[in-house]
Amino acid sequence: QVQLVESGGGLVQAGGSLRLSCAASGRTFSRYAMAWFRQAPGKEREFVAAITAITWNGSNSYYADSVKGRFTISRDNAKNTVYLQMNSLKPEDTAVYYCAADASLVVIRLGNAGSWGQGTQVTVSS
Repeated sequence: QVQLVESGGGLVQAGGSLRLSCAASGRTFSRYAMAWFRQAPGKEREFVAAITAITWNGSNSYYADSVKGRFTISRDNAKNTVYLQMNSLKPEDTAVYYCAADASLVVIRLGNAGSWGQGTQVTVSS
């Protein structure tokens, strides 16, 4: 398992942008699939985006339909960090955003990742 610490949340107006960061401990970060989830008040946690470990032919990313075209997930293995660039934010994007890591992309997308961060609050005002 890895230790994950999110940062970058805050208050932003609708249409604005934020970039979340998730710093991971450990020397095996590059082998993990990484993902972002979010949980709004009174709602279940939902998948936002995921990115596979980088292989010889690069990495693949996946997005929830609700954020496709607005959010971009990326990773910097040299910095043991995964990012979530959020553009054109909407009030319905308001939630606590969590970073997750697991060796298996399938496990992550099912919401059963082995490692989770503590979350960072994103609030989008209308």
